[in-house]
Amino acid sequence: MKKRIIDLILILSLFSLLYNNQLISYGLSAKNQAPHFPSSHAAILMDVETGRVLAGQNFHEKMPMASTTKILTGLLAVENLPLDKLISVNPKAVGVEGSSIYLESNERVKSIDLIYGLMLRSGNDAAEAIAYEISGSIEDFATLMNQRAKEIGANNTNFMNPHGLHHDDHYTTAYDLSLITRAALKNVTFKEVVKTEFWQAEREGHKDFANKNKLLKSYESADGVKTGYTRRSGRCLVASATNNNMQFIAVTLNDSDDFNTTRTLLEYGFETYSPFKILEQEEKLISKQVIHGLKDSINLYPATTAIIPLRDGDEEKLIKVLDVPETLQAPLITGTVVGKLSTYLKGELIYTTDIIIKEDIELLTFKDKFFRLFRLN
Repeated sequence: MKKRIIDLILILSLFSLLYNNQLISYGLSAKNQAPHFPSSHAAILMDVETGRVLAGQNFHEKMPMASTTKILTGLLAVENLPLDKLISVNPKAVGVEGSSIYLESNERVKSIDLIYGLMLRSGNDAAEAIAYEISGSIEDFATLMNQRAKEIGANNTNFMNPHGLHHDDHYTTAYDLSLITRAALKNVTFKEVVKTEFWQAEREGHKDFANKNKLLKSYESADGVKTGYTRRSGRCLVASATNNNMQFIAVTLNDSDDFNTTRTLLEYGFETYSPFKILEQEEKLISKQVIHGLKDSINLYPATTAIIPLRDGDEEKLIKVLDVPETLQAPLITGTVVGKLSTYLKGELIYTTDIIIKEDIELLTFKDKFFRLFRLN
């Protein structure tokens, strides 16, 4: 009886420890247990393709994020500025404290050079120059940042500036920062910028930008994303890596051993998960009846080919749910979205894509109807 009580206390103590640290293991065996990091206040590993959380701790806690703020600034820059545009640097952006690319008042700099200076050299002056160019003021740019963050789904985030210098109302979570990074990595230009180790700008002086993310040199699969540090935030790092048709994002906030933490998270992902093709664009999903069309039926297809990370045995637990109408009405045009396909793993929605058609079907004319009736008789 005494031994049972001791065993129960030990079990409850372990449960409490896991709960308080919000440690996610997803039922892994001991040898594949999701890592936990005492050096990190918050950490997360996310799959880029699906947005699934694969491991983490305290990842919904609101915290300052220092220069990892610039991930969203960079995304807004590539979304809103022509890359070859010559920008006249607003005098207010000159001499901002902290990391700098040493912009001069009214200096004319290409957008792409500001973006590389922002993401590689972490220039706070580059961040403000971008903000003034897009929105006219830091305050209006912060409003734009918050709007874009909400569109992405980062609902526990608030931006007050484009660079991450400390402000009590400037915060995010490791989870939200992963969502923002995931959206940014789907932009081809942004993805290319953050994996670049060195960039030479077209400007006089201070034109060489070396990437501060040392994972790019020390970890073969690494391909981004952004470092950050202030005295109040501690060391912050958003890292990404691609291997075996999978790309993962690792985020750590307030971590004295940030590069090792993110590397260990990324390695855990690649060691524990394997790529699995759940959808193929050329794979017919179903056929549907067409009303008043020159053809009576049409095949439906997924809009994308999807490769997602799965653990051994997960394939058998996948469920795909089609949401399409019983019949379709002509005329129909190639590429039209006619429904959704949702994929679930053990009850959790992990991927959604559009269902499309891949051929045109014209509307029956009166003449077509007449000859069809004639043939039937």
